[in-house]
Amino acid sequence: MSDQSSPSQLDAAVLTAQEIQNRFVSGNLRRIFLLIYRIVGNVADAQDLTQEAFIKALQRQDQLKDIEKAAHWLSRIASNTAIDFLRRNGKVNFCEIDTLIEPLSEPRESPEQAVLRSEHRAYLEEGLMVLTERERTALLLRDVEGLPAEEVAEQMNCSKATVRSHIANARIKFRRYMERTRRTAGRKQS
Repeated sequence: MSDQSSPSQLDAAVLTAQEIQNRFVSGNLRRIFLLIYRIVGNVADAQDLTQEAFIKALQRQDQLKDIEKAAHWLSRIASNTAIDFLRRNGKVNFCEIDTLIEPLSEPRESPEQAVLRSEHRAYLEEGLMVLTERERTALLLRDVEGLPAEEVAEQMNCSKATVRSHIANARIKFRRYMERTRRTAGRKQS
């Protein structure tokens, strides 16, 4: 017997690897797109950067040592890709949230739930746009992605104290935005 696998065994192994990659991409696509979108604030750029992040991840999949940490590993690649994009281009291009691709919505929700979710998302997105680019990035990485301050500092290429300052400022600005919006909404209902 030879040490080499038969062609049909190799084909099955390649097919299985492709299936695993496809599941990995489809299972994380929406989450990674939203993470990148929140950082760059532009649907078209977020779509391109999401594709770039998955390409990087699949090219470097041999670097992943613990399969349990794959989602965190992918989030880190995605946020680094978005941050690098912002550094390269200096400014962020904004577009209306209404242009977001429809397949990202939940298919089982009622029309009322869809409207409420859309309004809530728009409210949060507007609040995030009140923040500076660095405050928004620090807040998203720390509070949404759950990264420790040390990792956020490393990704943003600054000190832990600076990250804490950005997060504190972002929370204050976001809280003020929410209070202003609630007061405005309360006056409209009166």
